[in-house]
Amino acid sequence: MDDLYINAAFYRGNKKFSVEKIKFKRPLPNEVAVKISYVGICGTDMHVFSGHMDERVGFERIIGHEMSGYVEEIGDEVLGFELGQPVVVRPLDHCGKCPACKAGHEHICHNLKFLGLDTNGALQDIWNVPAHTLHGLPNNLRMDHAALIEPVAVACHDVRLSRLKKGEDVLVIGGGPIGVLVAMVAKQTGGNVIISEVNPFRLEIAKKLGFKTINPKDKNLVEEINYVTSNKGADVIFEVSGSQAGVDKMTECASTRGRIVMVAIHAEKPNIDMFRFFWRELELIGVRVYEKEDYEKAIKTLITGDIDTETIITDVRNLKEVQSAFDNLAKSPDALKSLIKVGG
Repeated sequence: MDDLYINAAFYRGNKKFSVEKIKFKRPLPNEVAVKISYVGICGTDMHVFSGHMDERVGFERIIGHEMSGYVEEIGDEVLGFELGQPVVVRPLDHCGKCPACKAGHEHICHNLKFLGLDTNGALQDIWNVPAHTLHGLPNNLRMDHAALIEPVAVACHDVRLSRLKKGEDVLVIGGGPIGVLVAMVAKQTGGNVIISEVNPFRLEIAKKLGFKTINPKDKNLVEEINYVTSNKGADVIFEVSGSQAGVDKMTECASTRGRIVMVAIHAEKPNIDMFRFFWRELELIGVRVYEKEDYEKAIKTLITGDIDTETIITDVRNLKEVQSAFDNLAKSPDALKSLIKVGG
């Protein structure tokens, strides 16, 4: 494989990608080369595409981290994996030395490298990754569905840290891909879930998935939540919209001692009503990415069919169409989760 050339999609800035041939590099002793099957486009990737992260990623970066693939080559020091084995990557490379790592919180390492942002990512035929980031998959899981494991793991982490209990009222503000997945995991956990969303297409998907929905452009969200909860408010609120309006409503809709989970990455620091936290003794919970147990739960959730993957995946294109895939997501409201088909 020393003379092998592979296809890779480079982010070049100004909302442009370039698919080019690059020479394959053998994996390092602690790495595994993964032949990529599918790559999901996430909100962070769209931030890169929009130029919001140019200082971080530069213009020579292969992005992408939501993926599925097969083990292609194994580094000399790696044990526990086999050639041809289906896998996904948990794209977090920690230092192991900082206070967070020493406390067992490797996923929020002070020096964390997020693969596909701080390093090259999955939008290429073969991706070399640290072996500790791999999770093996069963052979009967479809690889397009497996590309959803990373965002499902986000949802599993968020719901786990919310301490959601069966029978509690849940409000998910924002019905995008992560919001819908959070709602699905919360429902599986036993929550009574309502999704707030303004996009008509996403509202229809949420309804198709069996959720109660509210469009805050058409109805007063606070009044609606109070009505369905007998003026109690939502016990758990997930802010997934990334908007100031969502932040305003998260405090107004919360019950006494409600837990608010900040899921979305906000482009600017939001203004938060701290008086409401005092008045109702609210709790604000920060969540970031996922841990090993969340990935394992996400894999089990996909295996059991508890995630309606066919409804969530709304678009699939090949690697040569990566530019049109990002262009479409940037302008089209009629999309939820788009995948790039890289290999078989």
